[in-house]
Amino acid sequence: MIRNWARDPLVHFLAAGALLFALFAWRGEEADPDSRSIAVDREVQASLALQFEAMMQRPPTDAELDGLIERWLRDEVLYREALRLGLDRDDAVVRRRLAKKMDALASAQAETAVPSEAVLREWLAAHPERFACGDSASFDQLYFADEATARVALDQLERGADWRGLGEPLSVPASQENATFRSVTDRYGRQFAAATADLDPGESWQGPVPSGFGWHLVRLRAREAGAVPPLGEIRKQVEDDWRGATIASRTEAAYRLLRNAYRVEIAE
Repeated sequence: MIRNWARDPLVHFLAAGALLFALFAWRGEEADPDSRSIAVDREVQASLALQFEAMMQRPPTDAELDGLIERWLRDEVLYREALRLGLDRDDAVVRRRLAKKMDALASAQAETAVPSEAVLREWLAAHPERFACGDSASFDQLYFADEATARVALDQLERGADWRGLGEPLSVPASQENATFRSVTDRYGRQFAAATADLDPGESWQGPVPSGFGWHLVRLRAREAGAVPPLGEIRKQVEDDWRGATIASRTEAAYRLLRNAYRVEIAE
């Protein structure tokens, strides 16, 4: 069990983050990205050769490998110079892509894990509403780009504010009538659908509920439960749902650990 834990990529990710944070704190300076030394070691060459073989279904010739190395060197030189000039700063595309790569490090093992039959049965038993046939929900939702704004709006709703005057524009409907779990997933995303399925029906607003768009406040007016098929009939659906939730949980856990290492000051 200890060995499995030690091999877990999430553990490696968190340990690396902690080490980097400690190193930078000890040195009292930022990492220097523009080293003038480039080592094209055996590991780099093997990686280039494997990528070529995966695409071409054959190993590269010596001449082809030389060409791959030259292209890699070109990219590496230009990448380092771009960092040295600060071209990565204030670039939303680069910033988001790097953040996505960090998320991918945290979720790597969950993407390829094969859950046991017992795990899937437990997951199905814990979340039957996600797989019921004939289920439906009627709800209203308000969208907000950030969680803090959503919490302020929730406080306003609890004090009697008109919900139609709150929320930010979004391309999906503000209200749904008798929507199935699958249709909610298709329209609002799996994360939103899963969170909404766990809410209690009633007239009160709940949340904030996360989605791929941002954050939502949800008023679940009614829910009709359907029949849950046997695991054998929906095994792939249950496995996909388990994997998606596991990836989200591991990614959030990794982020929270790294986030706690920062001191954040928000101007008012």
